[in-house]
Amino acid sequence: MGMSRPTPPARRLRLGLPRRMFSQVLLMQLAIAAGVTVLATGLFLAPLSNQLDDQAMRRALAIAQTTAEQPQIAKDLQTTPYSADGPVQKEAERIRKATKAEYVVIMNKEGVRWSHTDPEEIGGKVSTDPARALAGEEVMEIDEGTLGRSARGKVPLRDSDGNIIGAVSVGIAYDSVRARLIHAIPGLLAYAGGALAVGALAAWLISRRVQRQTRDLAFSDISALLAEREAMLHGIREGVVALDRTGRVRLLNDEAQRLLGIGDEAVGRSPDEALGAGRTADVLAGRVTGTDLLTVRGQRVLIANRMPTDDGGAVATLRDRTELEQLGRELDSTRGLIDALRAQDHEHANRMHTLLGLLELEMYDDAVEFVGEVVGDHRATAEQVTEKIKDPLLAALLVGKATVAAERGVALWISDRTRLPDRLIDPRGIVTVVGNLVDNALDAVGGKPHARVEVELRAEGRTAVLRVRDTGPGIPAEQRELVFTEGWSTKEPPAHGKRGIGLSLVRRLAERQGGSAAVTEADGGGAEFVVVLPEALAGDDLEPALTVPAAPEEES
Repeated sequence: MGMSRPTPPARRLRLGLPRRMFSQVLLMQLAIAAGVTVLATGLFLAPLSNQLDDQAMRRALAIAQTTAEQPQIAKDLQTTPYSADGPVQKEAERIRKATKAEYVVIMNKEGVRWSHTDPEEIGGKVSTDPARALAGEEVMEIDEGTLGRSARGKVPLRDSDGNIIGAVSVGIAYDSVRARLIHAIPGLLAYAGGALAVGALAAWLISRRVQRQTRDLAFSDISALLAEREAMLHGIREGVVALDRTGRVRLLNDEAQRLLGIGDEAVGRSPDEALGAGRTADVLAGRVTGTDLLTVRGQRVLIANRMPTDDGGAVATLRDRTELEQLGRELDSTRGLIDALRAQDHEHANRMHTLLGLLELEMYDDAVEFVGEVVGDHRATAEQVTEKIKDPLLAALLVGKATVAAERGVALWISDRTRLPDRLIDPRGIVTVVGNLVDNALDAVGGKPHARVEVELRAEGRTAVLRVRDTGPGIPAEQRELVFTEGWSTKEPPAHGKRGIGLSLVRRLAERQGGSAAVTEADGGGAEFVVVLPEALAGDDLEPALTVPAAPEEES
């Protein structure tokens, strides 16, 4: 039988807030609700006492004013002596009982009482100073007198001519004011208790909701998770884009910003607003579905996956496939060059055998002529290209493509209209464009009789115009825009990855320079790709485009 481990003393004696978020939130909300209730009750009680005092003083003043307005009282004050059974005392007592006032005192100008609740006080002077009332002023006050603390109202008493002949003082017992205040407290506390109970119930419901949403984690656990998430998101070498339920970007890690070429300003915006219309925005917004979706952003080839989240949003991951695609294209080119070199090796062996035979037959003149023809053929190919295309990278590309085309049984022609000076601003970009167009054309005409690919590169001012024509089957009109879409291809994917990248890159590179890329039907059938690159050449002293009548062209 196992034994449970005793709780460490330090943990048993630990004081403070409970660790669970549910308990912490509940306690904090209960404390807030209780504090608000106590504060509201205090704020209500503080003015209530003053309000009751004011009401009592105004009531006393109103009784005094009503009493002073009776002309018979003023007449009796002037014509009768003060006495316990005099007319002034009787009228004052009648008014006191009718109004439930504590006292109604009527006095002359010397402050001598003509009426009082205690008959023995009649004839004596009042205990409080009546000067203000005798001076014609109406007075409201809380004061101490012979009958204790009371709310008082004092007004002058005037005769029929308006002369002040005395004053009327009316008191409301302060105990009645206090009783009203104490009587109001239980009801107030009942309301406060009800409000506290409602607040406690609301606090419990909110705490339960927070508990479910946070899976009852402690604040320290949530803080640690957030720190770990930030470290993970900004440390991984894979782009992460989080979108909320409205489709707006709410998170971008560092790698996503690098791959998409955007910054923190994209947060709070839709993919269309942040990236512009295109396939990348469609993939992130979920308008294109699938796994390992291919998209191109700038010069980067990206693989995107999008997964919905429980709150109605989504998380998209991006992987950079640019280097892999470049390596794949280089591998394809290398394989083609190897095949071409192998063919040239065989051809060279055949020529050497022919030369050896001519020498053994002592046909020396024929041998010299044969060697000159072979060397002249190779020299003509390189010279024709470099004469029309001054940029060394582009010229080398076309010389290599000519060798590959010859191995594949395709005639690669360099148009007589081709003239391109060595003033390219971005030669690597144009090499990518021409290489992809030529590869696409070679694939289109491969295996067909009389296959031919024609390349035309011209400079028009500072604009470069690139044309590649082939004698393949062509592209139907309804598919001429689809060919520039990432991932679209009519051929089986190669071993190293997906097809449908080259033409998409061509259009992206052209549009990045403010140009265009389009495909039409070539004369005599096949496809003709036209790429226009404004501001592709530097300087104003460029060679004008050479225009010659159409004529049969020599094979390069």
